[in-house]
Amino acid sequence: MKAKRVKESITEQVHIVMPFHISQGDRLFGGQLLAWIDEVSAVTARRHCGRDVTTAAIDNLQFKAAVHLNNIVVLIGRVTYVGKTSMEIRVDTYVEDHLSGTRKVVNRAYLVMVALDENDKPTEVPRLILETESEHAEWEAGFRRKQLRSERRIEGY
Repeated sequence: MKAKRVKESITEQVHIVMPFHISQGDRLFGGQLLAWIDEVSAVTARRHCGRDVTTAAIDNLQFKAAVHLNNIVVLIGRVTYVGKTSMEIRVDTYVEDHLSGTRKVVNRAYLVMVALDENDKPTEVPRLILETESEHAEWEAGFRRKQLRSERRIEGY
């Protein structure tokens, strides 16, 4: 199985927030954002492993900026860490000003996606080629997050 570079699977998705995306608080419905994050993560993971995937874990969903009707939402996914059958995917979400193009961070989520074979069983994924200092730093942080997830599972968290 040939190793792949981080840049080979980067995924960007853009949405205009429409009335049916809005919650009663006149802001983007959190469940909609979660669906978009999961979708970007799945596409990123599929691009890396060339297989169907399933979501095993989502680490974080905190709104750091409000998203309103007619805003532009940009989501960017990248592989940060790989195990034997799983991949950690980072998805950064931004709200973009449609006039200036400036972006504000809305959320950064880390998801664990598992590659599936034709029988829906976990299967091996390609190694990850790290080319930049930030990719190496993200790999190390991903390893620590993997350890924390294991500890949390033991604690029943």
